[in-house]
Amino acid sequence: MTMDLYSAQRIAEAEAARTGIGTGPNRRLRLTLFIGMPLFLPVLGIMILVPKSLMNDVLYVYKAGIVGCLLHYVWVFVKYPRHADRPPYLTRDLAMGGGFFLPSLFFGFWPGMIAAPAWALFVGVAYAVELTRGRNEHR
Repeated sequence: MTMDLYSAQRIAEAEAARTGIGTGPNRRLRLTLFIGMPLFLPVLGIMILVPKSLMNDVLYVYKAGIVGCLLHYVWVFVKYPRHADRPPYLTRDLAMGGGFFLPSLFFGFWPGMIAAPAWALFVGVAYAVELTRGRNEHR
């Protein structure tokens, strides 16, 4: 059994996506989550250290960052709308955008508390619909 270069590359990409930070869009989404989500702790520290007049400004910047992170997830979904055309594990990484619920909850940012779980639900439903369509087409 011989393996062409494309198959070997797909296997390497799948292994990198599964085991580490990944490559390509997987890497971008994971870094967005790994940087954006736990950033609420330094933001909380900065809010404690800055004068009261700047506390709300720091919070607004972080909330804008959460919105930016969620928009990045939307951008990647638009770039890879079909599960079949996505790199390995990208659907899972797209659904991880729901993780922005916790920092949104911590700071009482209701748009994030609604958008993050709604996003994860949207990705799951889109995946289920695509699987169902695929099964119905093969009958």
